[in-house]
Amino acid sequence: MELFPALPLAEWRETKATLHRFAQIVGKIRLAAGIRRNHWWNVPFHLTGRGLTTRPIGRADGNPIFTIDFDFVAHRLVVTTLDGKAASFPLYGQSVASFYRETMRALAALDIPVEIDIPRPYDMPDSDRPFADDTEHAAYDQAKVTRYWQILSQVNLVLEEFASGFSGKISPVHHFWHTFDIACTRFSDRPVPQPPDVDPVTREAYSREVISFGFWFGDDAFPEPAFYSYTAPEPDKLTDEPLLPEAARWVARPTGHLAVLRYADARAEPSPRAAVLAFYESAYKAGARLADWDTDSLDCPGGITDPQLSSHK
Repeated sequence: MELFPALPLAEWRETKATLHRFAQIVGKIRLAAGIRRNHWWNVPFHLTGRGLTTRPIGRADGNPIFTIDFDFVAHRLVVTTLDGKAASFPLYGQSVASFYRETMRALAALDIPVEIDIPRPYDMPDSDRPFADDTEHAAYDQAKVTRYWQILSQVNLVLEEFASGFSGKISPVHHFWHTFDIACTRFSDRPVPQPPDVDPVTREAYSREVISFGFWFGDDAFPEPAFYSYTAPEPDKLTDEPLLPEAARWVARPTGHLAVLRYADARAEPSPRAAVLAFYESAYKAGARLADWDTDSLDCPGGITDPQLSSHK
């Protein structure tokens, strides 16, 4: 199929708002039942051949080990335990309230003891409304959701290709349910002292120097899909650095600046994949140079660190 097919935010805004809240419900279950990892790597979802997965979660403590999958081909939520038992229900025809009810019912049917600590949306306009009371968000366009997953899958592989060129500490390519973006983060592993009043999510996420790369589908602040990158802490004069391709721009945000390549601009390039890879590389070189990272020792051309293999590549 076409690389990076069109999906303007305006065409699926209501569906996206509903799906985002579905994802937060499952994500909060993953957060409650999983094992904590550095920089919250235990939080996001991962791509499958049919949609998204929590991967196996739980603990080896006698309680069920289970996986929750969004199947965006059949448009069902599927909960599966290690012994092969499963419960599922359709994603379409659900409000957030009914999705929350059916998800908790599926867990109970499989004897999975999980409770969400804060059963409300995170960082959304209706963050004070419990999931169980949200009958407002109920849109689900199956074709648009499938398109979202297909684009996500393509971006996932471009990010995997870009990630292969770095040998230092690096996150998986993963889909964050709270911000609804897909990202991969490189670390210098130099500690970053945080002020005492910084919230615990931010403290852990940015406890080391990072340069992050990702893609989001648009939001109220930037209402169109785009590829992005940022360096944290942001070094002085970062926005003076050049970006590729020519359409890429530095964009001011409340917490700093983003390097942004609009999805529409990437699609218009002769090779969209090459344009996105060049964009990520230019944003990385800009942040890493000004932050004084040892880029030569961190380079990993072709995903190979062995010098003998590299010389014969």
